[in-house]
Amino acid sequence: MSTPQPAPVSFEHLPDGLGIGTATPRLTWKLPPGSGSQQAYEVRLERAGRQRGTGRIEGSDQVLVPWPDEPLTSRENVIVRVRVWTDGAVAPSAWSEPSAVEAGLLDPADWRAVPVGCGWTEDPAAERRPARVRKDFHLDRPITRARLYVTAHGLYEVEINGLRVGSETLAPGWTVYPHRLRYRTHDVTAHLGTGANVIGAWLGDGWYRGKYGFDGGTRNIYGDDQALIAQLEVTYDDGTTAVIATDATWTAATGPIASSGLYEGEHFDARLDDPHWATITPERHDEWTPVRLGNRNPRTLVAPQGPPVRCTQEMAPTAITRTADGRHLLDFGQNLVGRLRLTADGPAGTTITIRHAEVLQDGELATQPLREAYSTDTLILSGHGPYTWEPRFTLHGFRYAEISGWPGELTQESVTARVYHTDMRRTGWFECSDPLINRLHENVVWSMRGNFVDIPTDCPQRDERLGWTGDLQVFAPTASFLYDCAGMLDSWLTDVELEQLPDGTIPWYVPVIPGKPMWTPIQPGAAWGDVATLTPWTLYRRFGDLQILSRNYAMAKAWVDLVERLAGPARLWDTGFQLGDWLDPAAPPDDPAAGCTDRYLVATAYFAYSARHLSLAAAELGMKRDTERYAALAEEVAAAFRHRYVLPGGSMTSDSPTAYALGIAFDLLTEPQRRAAGARLAELVLADEARIATGFVGTPVICDALTDTGHLDVAYRLLTQTECPSWLYPVTQGATTIWERWDSLRPDGTLNPGGMTSFNHYALGAVADWLHRVVGGIAEAGPGYRQLVFQPRPGGGITWARTRHETPYGAAALSWETTAEGRMHVHAVVPDGCSGVVRLPGCPPVHVGPGKHDLDSWELLQETA
Repeated sequence: MSTPQPAPVSFEHLPDGLGIGTATPRLTWKLPPGSGSQQAYEVRLERAGRQRGTGRIEGSDQVLVPWPDEPLTSRENVIVRVRVWTDGAVAPSAWSEPSAVEAGLLDPADWRAVPVGCGWTEDPAAERRPARVRKDFHLDRPITRARLYVTAHGLYEVEINGLRVGSETLAPGWTVYPHRLRYRTHDVTAHLGTGANVIGAWLGDGWYRGKYGFDGGTRNIYGDDQALIAQLEVTYDDGTTAVIATDATWTAATGPIASSGLYEGEHFDARLDDPHWATITPERHDEWTPVRLGNRNPRTLVAPQGPPVRCTQEMAPTAITRTADGRHLLDFGQNLVGRLRLTADGPAGTTITIRHAEVLQDGELATQPLREAYSTDTLILSGHGPYTWEPRFTLHGFRYAEISGWPGELTQESVTARVYHTDMRRTGWFECSDPLINRLHENVVWSMRGNFVDIPTDCPQRDERLGWTGDLQVFAPTASFLYDCAGMLDSWLTDVELEQLPDGTIPWYVPVIPGKPMWTPIQPGAAWGDVATLTPWTLYRRFGDLQILSRNYAMAKAWVDLVERLAGPARLWDTGFQLGDWLDPAAPPDDPAAGCTDRYLVATAYFAYSARHLSLAAAELGMKRDTERYAALAEEVAAAFRHRYVLPGGSMTSDSPTAYALGIAFDLLTEPQRRAAGARLAELVLADEARIATGFVGTPVICDALTDTGHLDVAYRLLTQTECPSWLYPVTQGATTIWERWDSLRPDGTLNPGGMTSFNHYALGAVADWLHRVVGGIAEAGPGYRQLVFQPRPGGGITWARTRHETPYGAAALSWETTAEGRMHVHAVVPDGCSGVVRLPGCPPVHVGPGKHDLDSWELLQETA
């Protein structure tokens, strides 16, 4: 029988330790199964062939534990193991399996590569044909190690000796390029051999210089060059090294991609494809010409903080319909984000055209919601037999695809939809006895997948796909339960701070691109700007990472200080441009900010809420003066809110569900006002037959506001309503993702006529956080879920639910069911190293430690009696 051991050590929020960008990576491990809690630990490191140990360290820390040794140097590889002493164990555990952490290029002076791209003249105002770049090189003797450090101005895919390097797509992703360009480290030892070798890269425009954004888009947002930055470092068997870096010795040529854009799609001519172009025997030599060198400050090159975008699933069409004119209409049964992979055979010059859309209208692709994102891919066949192809530098949001020009019979085996998103680890699951709610939850998951594509976007299909700050702010609690998104969002928040204006204003979306006339110049807006205070706090609570709170504290403070200046001594933010309760269903299609709730009520409520959370963050960081200052500010704003927006009888000046929900959920009311607000909120919901009447701001909090004021039954009525507008109305219409508007598809079958009508928009899916905590019954009571609350609150005819979350410490789970006699059976799982309290309706709380626990409400009541 093997000795129990901790799980292998992980580093920061990364899936592996290769190419890490910090010299002092923090360590995380999970305890041996069934070990209870940790009393002490020891870390052992193997560095340069020598072992170092920390010795026994007393304490229970096991998540993001500080680096225990001297800082890493560039390229250094260290093997890390941990063992632990746990409750009741006389001896330590076995050592964990080894984990390797290897530093990337930590010093700007490590970089010798410069950007290289095509040497021919291009028209920066026009669509340009992508280039490929290539380098032949010779390795004198056997190698023991090879690393490729690579990024680009634009997008890239690298091949070495004809083999693809890595599996990510749309690399290097989208950051605020002037300040941060992400590079990735690859172990390419197996790609190389003694003698002649070739490295080459496909290039694409991407966000860097492609046409992107509103109203026809803007080209060359960050530059008009398209260039690879790559540094291949080889270690020979005698310990000597060689570096092959992008420089003037590289060559460039066009390839089979005629055009490629994130919105437009990709045009590929297989007649021009040389499969051996990145090998030592390319078919054509004469077209390769000298590259043009570019400039890049190596100080701006940064290592990843999270995983890249990858293909995570493949799906066959569920139906193929041939139209009278010979087109094929494919239904994949799921609104997804990705692209098609085709295998086709036909005469040379045969042109296959693929168009994409989320929904059908009168049996045809409904492309109106795409606006100017044409989402069209084209393949021209070479005539040399079956050809398999997938676009490289574009993604589409679609459920349906139309294929024109297909030669012969189109079968399910000929076409595959490949799903792409940031390859985060799934951490949260929920299901219950109501199949409509299960589909709603699955829709939330799919919308997160489709919009967490390197940055958290609003929608994946039209000419937008931007990192809207308000959308992520309301959805972050749901996102952080469903997936390990800490590294990805930590990276994005870094860019939010970089884009923050000197006066503290947070942009509407990050990275910032031109958005006239509505979004440029940037103005401060409530709920969107509050991502600076609320999202770091959410990530701290869910992942236990105090550094995220610390790194973003200055940004959060600058934001709250700005709003304090705007509000003035009255403490009311009642001036300026605001989006209010965006997409309130009562707002007209062409003015989604014109909802029922006073937008300045929304702004002042968020001012108080952010000030309070800034005080909480300051307390966690040990900043006593700021803790007191911003707590007092929050109370002043709450008092001003009550004075301006709450009437003597407890009703509010905006007699709307969002107004009451904010007052309750943000704790802005006195206790008598809170009771009155809860009653009025429930009354409003029931008066409208439990149809939803909230937008982006009210929707995430309305069910909690009802639940916390004793109206759980009304919250369930709201949840289970199927008439439009409601959460379940889209489900009854066959939706497989969350819609941007409650009525993106109207009951009469027509599309909402508004200029923005997306069928994949996660913001209104923020209700899933309430599902996890209230219906499922799992909530964090301490950072990283080290302390948990298990408190299921059944209703709505739901008779059972199962919820599971992979916390940083391990799996927490709760399953419950009710019986005809009114009893509740509960099975709770507490991760090793954690503790919890179980609160069943009508029963006293039960404190539980690590392990599995079965409880029965009737038995608990009997014990109490």
